[in-house]
Amino acid sequence: MSIQACVLGICMRRALWKRLSLYSKESIQELPPKVRLVIKRKVKMVTSSSSEGKKNKEKKNKNNDKKAAELHEKLQLLRSITHSHALNEASVVLDASRYIQELQHRVESLDQDTSTAQHSSYNQSSLPVQVTVETLEKGFLITVISEISSQVLLCSVLESFEELGLNVLEARVSCMESFQLQVIAENEEGDGSIDSQTVRSAVVQAIRSWGVSNDDQD
Repeated sequence: MSIQACVLGICMRRALWKRLSLYSKESIQELPPKVRLVIKRKVKMVTSSSSEGKKNKEKKNKNNDKKAAELHEKLQLLRSITHSHALNEASVVLDASRYIQELQHRVESLDQDTSTAQHSSYNQSSLPVQVTVETLEKGFLITVISEISSQVLLCSVLESFEELGLNVLEARVSCMESFQLQVIAENEEGDGSIDSQTVRSAVVQAIRSWGVSNDDQD
């Protein structure tokens, strides 16, 4: 309905009520039946229109109140989730946006840590090498067994002994089909500062370095 039609309808209703106000109940009864019928219909139409407009307005107000209550409830929930202390709607939404960005950064960081851990686990399990270290009275018995025979691997293990300050007393090496190394070594300082776990960690690290360099060459 256009604005002109609305204005015209309002003007007509006002004019009708103005004309009807000039008649009393007695004077209306004195009018011809057809005229009285027309007046009753007009009054009924105006009253019905006014009542319907009032109902629509009340319904609209109820809908607005319901939407406002739902929005308030959602904002309260959002404020609780994001630990926001903001009071107005814009600030709550801004805090929620920052909270989402923070969660995204956390997820990316966790994904990166998981990927690194999986890669490290893969490297450890993919090394075809067994390392055992037994503590002797004056040193260690170190055994390294690998399915891959390599002189570079032997050099890497021996270099790890030097870095630890271990003196090789006896060594047996086999590189026929597989790599087998058995070494008896002692700490040159003899102060007991190096244990079997330290020796094994150094040997494993040397083997990993050899494995990485070997993959790069491939």
